[in-house]
Amino acid sequence: MRIALFATCLGDTMFPKAVSATALLLTRLGHDVVFPERQTCCGQMHVNTGYQPDALPLVENYVDAFDDASIDAVVAPSGSCVGSVRHQHEIVASRYGSASLCGRVDTVKAKTYELSEFLVDVLGVTDVGAYFPHRVTYHPTCHSLRMLRVGEKPLQLLRAVREIDLVELPEADSCCGFGGTFAIKNAETSTAMLADKLNNVAATGAEYCSAGDSSCLMHIGGGLTRLRTGTRTIHLAEILASVEPAVAPKGVPA
Repeated sequence: MRIALFATCLGDTMFPKAVSATALLLTRLGHDVVFPERQTCCGQMHVNTGYQPDALPLVENYVDAFDDASIDAVVAPSGSCVGSVRHQHEIVASRYGSASLCGRVDTVKAKTYELSEFLVDVLGVTDVGAYFPHRVTYHPTCHSLRMLRVGEKPLQLLRAVREIDLVELPEADSCCGFGGTFAIKNAETSTAMLADKLNNVAATGAEYCSAGDSSCLMHIGGGLTRLRTGTRTIHLAEILASVEPAVAPKGVPA
């Protein structure tokens, strides 16, 4: 398949390893990965904070970047951004755009996927050949869980990783408290929600807390760093892209 990589704003500026890992993984699985350079923000932040008309140029740009018949699928390491493309773009286009834009939005959103759902639902793969010998717990992010309804797909992929010690996160489906600008506008509530999440992560004794959204990992990771727990955050894509180091034959330096 010819797959277009949608990096997302946060991935591009702050979490490039998750983006690179996504490209590496899909390439390793035998697919042609391309990166349309005109891509930019999906407009989620604008819509979520009530600036729907201002999101229209971003919706138009997304369609222009990925509405290419040679692209079989668009994949992003972000449940929230894919959720915006699949659910919010239609709203913005129908309210402020044209009939032709609505048609193009329908075409592009139908081939836009979050990484785990693309691997499991489209490619039919759960074992991607990953190797990650660490204790890991997984936080299912709100948009991927409630908007995209990816369900157990990320966990199916993690359970197939060789040597991983995957431990269940208590109250896993509780929000981490980020919610984009929610964390700024409602800082005290956000901090309280984060505290509950950090306590649950700490209870697992995990070396890593993983998720499918860099935004949630940024929020959780900031809290874990301040508490000096020693637990690190890592995107799901980075785990799935990890492979066992090559072992040199006897007598040959590694």
